[in-house]
Amino acid sequence: MKAVPCPCGSGRPFAVCCAPALSGQRPAPNAESLMRSRYVAYSLADAAYLLATWHARSRPATLDLDAQPRPKWIGLAIRAHRQVDEDHAEVEFVARFRVGGRAQRLHETSRFVREDGRWYYVDGDIQD
Repeated sequence: MKAVPCPCGSGRPFAVCCAPALSGQRPAPNAESLMRSRYVAYSLADAAYLLATWHARSRPATLDLDAQPRPKWIGLAIRAHRQVDEDHAEVEFVARFRVGGRAQRLHETSRFVREDGRWYYVDGDIQD
C-alpha cells in the first residue's frame, strides 16, 4: 500500500509529516513544521487546530472557514525559514489556492514564538 503524500508538499508521507501534529500526538518540532501543519489544517478546515496553534496575544476569538465558495488549497512553497533565536522564528511561504475556479496566492512572512516547548503562530506580513 502506497503512503499518502502530505498536502504540505514536504514530500514525506502524511502519516509521519503533519498528521501527528494535527492529531495532537506530538507538537510541531519547529516553526517550519508548524507552518506546514497549519497549511494542512486550512486545507482540511480544521479551525480548532488553527486556533490552538495561534498565540494568545494575536489569536482571533473564532475562525470561520465555511465561507462559500470554500478555497481549495493547491500548494505550499516554503521560501525561507529563519531561526531568530531559540524561541523566535520566521517562515516565508507562498500558499496557492483556488476560489470559484480562480487561482490565487498568499505570500507571507510569518512570525512564530516557542513557549513551554510548543511553537505558536503570532502574526505575519503579507508580501506583494
